[in-house]
Amino acid sequence: MRALWITPLVLAGLSLTPALAQKRPFTFDAMMQVKRISDPQLSPDGRLVAFTVSEVQMDKNAADRQIWVVPAEGGAPRKITSDGRNSRPRWSPDSRRISFLSSRSGSQQIWTMNPDGSDARQVTRLSTEADGHVWSPDGAHFVFTSQVYPDCADDACNERRLEMEKSSQVKARIYTTLLYRHWAEWKGKRRKHIMAIPADGGLVKDLTPGFVFDVPPFSLGGGEDYAVSPDGKEVAYVAKLDENQATSTNSDIFVVPIEGGEARRVSDSEGADVGPAYSPDGKWLAWRMQRIAGYESDRWRLAVMNRETGAIETLTETIDRNVDSFTWHPDSTRIAYVLEDRGRHPAHIIGIAGGGARAITRGSSSVGDLQFSPDGRTLIYTEQSGSSPVEIFRATSGEGTPEPLTRLNDALLARHQLTRYEEFTVAGSGGAQVHGFLVKPPDFDAVKRYPALMLIHGGPQGAWGESFSYRWNPQVFASAGFVVLMPNPRGSTGYGQKFTDEINADWGGRVYEDLMSVTDYMASLPYVDGRRLAAAGGSYGGYMVNWILGHTDRFRALVSHAGVYDLRSMGGETEELWFTRWEFKGYPWETPEIHERWSPSVHAARFSTPTLVIHGELDFRVPYGQGLQLFTALQANGVPSKLLMYPDEGHWILKPQNSRLWYEQFLEWIKEWTRAREE
Repeated sequence: MRALWITPLVLAGLSLTPALAQKRPFTFDAMMQVKRISDPQLSPDGRLVAFTVSEVQMDKNAADRQIWVVPAEGGAPRKITSDGRNSRPRWSPDSRRISFLSSRSGSQQIWTMNPDGSDARQVTRLSTEADGHVWSPDGAHFVFTSQVYPDCADDACNERRLEMEKSSQVKARIYTTLLYRHWAEWKGKRRKHIMAIPADGGLVKDLTPGFVFDVPPFSLGGGEDYAVSPDGKEVAYVAKLDENQATSTNSDIFVVPIEGGEARRVSDSEGADVGPAYSPDGKWLAWRMQRIAGYESDRWRLAVMNRETGAIETLTETIDRNVDSFTWHPDSTRIAYVLEDRGRHPAHIIGIAGGGARAITRGSSSVGDLQFSPDGRTLIYTEQSGSSPVEIFRATSGEGTPEPLTRLNDALLARHQLTRYEEFTVAGSGGAQVHGFLVKPPDFDAVKRYPALMLIHGGPQGAWGESFSYRWNPQVFASAGFVVLMPNPRGSTGYGQKFTDEINADWGGRVYEDLMSVTDYMASLPYVDGRRLAAAGGSYGGYMVNWILGHTDRFRALVSHAGVYDLRSMGGETEELWFTRWEFKGYPWETPEIHERWSPSVHAARFSTPTLVIHGELDFRVPYGQGLQLFTALQANGVPSKLLMYPDEGHWILKPQNSRLWYEQFLEWIKEWTRAREE
């Protein structure tokens, strides 16, 4: 197959639209009208693409999810479901049926239907519900997950136990091990297990019976963590069997017969192994791999195993970037993958027999969800940028510019002004090059001087880039009248592993100096009023806002969302202990000097900048006591401050009406404190 040189299409520019001055600002309400496309699935015969669309319903404080289809050669997309919430379309191997998850029966179960949505049939009827289903390539089975009681042998047992738990007047929790809570949920008595059922319904078989750990576990890398071999006889899955689930990142790939039996481990790294995928010819098994135990931000590599010999090779060892996702080419000799590079996610392809990788997409946007047509000549994928939400595209080798298969948001974007990202680079700590993105307000006038907002990303091993965000949308902030800067300082991903690693045990060091260099640059812009600066961040970004509080008064206003405030208490109440142990080289009592050195709480006496503190009470990643401590210190020191606490949200604010309040309070706060004043 010849290279697919894809030129990204920025959707905001596809429509015939009036002059920019006639467009409306892109506000929160406009953002909530975006049709959110996800999970495209090309049919095995290459004729149709099924996908999920989520549409926010503010009055119901939820999102409606339905399944659509569009011809792979182009045509009008059609919605084919409407009853209940429906998602995760998956094609039968003969392309005659679509399986999907639906709540239409009152609980989430696996269903199948014709490609036009007709003749819907329920496959599972489990009291513990079904999730994450895949077809076996021979069409005989579904493999899926369900939250079951490990000591139950059948669904009747699970149903009795569920009813007993529901009706009990005692709701106390008892634990003897870690991990007892995670992200936004307390661990109950049930565990995720991998199950199999005949495709036309029948007896459900637990492929991981008796496991007291979730299988697959919470994934550090996302994506599918189980797959069925092309002959339909074997299931590969991810499991983390270390006794202390809170400190280990060492997940491995196991294989087991689809009829059940003894599982066998096939991966060998000390870090995480995730996302197994069989080659179409069944000779190879590929997955994403990290080498370093306990380090969730080690570089993700692409590994491939010869199933006959068991030999494992790392295909991307010399590529100093994370492999985010991958897919096999139909010829089983090549793998296409998406990597992260300087705020973008391009696609490359590499041969499993060796040789260099080459790009199959290029440009300023980010791509994902790669899938090849049966003949390998056409690539179906999603594309997005900071000014255009996800849409589905098709690129065919040798046929020029890619074409969008969906334009579900064209009309909305045509009515609003979205600003394309601009790039900047400044010299940071030690002369390191710090790259980032800048968004200008709508109807930008270079003669004016605007207030500026610096957004600090979380992770800390994360990055801002060309993607469309709903939780921290720079377009909404810019539409409120701010010049928005999104720097990727030390610790950011997409700039090489050394750049990422340089934040380890140095949370307030070089990265702070990098951000102050960006602040200098921001204040020097001729269209920015250097006296009207604000900064905001979430998670690690919230930590850095808290650190800034005690180290500079250059900002008029700060917003700290789910920010780490006191490292000692954080180390004792967070749940993913592998993270804090790696970042601070041990528990608080093992490395007290590191925890003391980089804890914002130590510098509370210096706090003076007006600060909005936001937290969710269901946040177990950065527990809300961190926000309470910060707000207490601000109030005790007489610093203007406000606390916004959500009893029904975790680390992220997800419910639509809660999100509306978040944006309203955020913008009200920074506008109030950065408005023009007589100096």
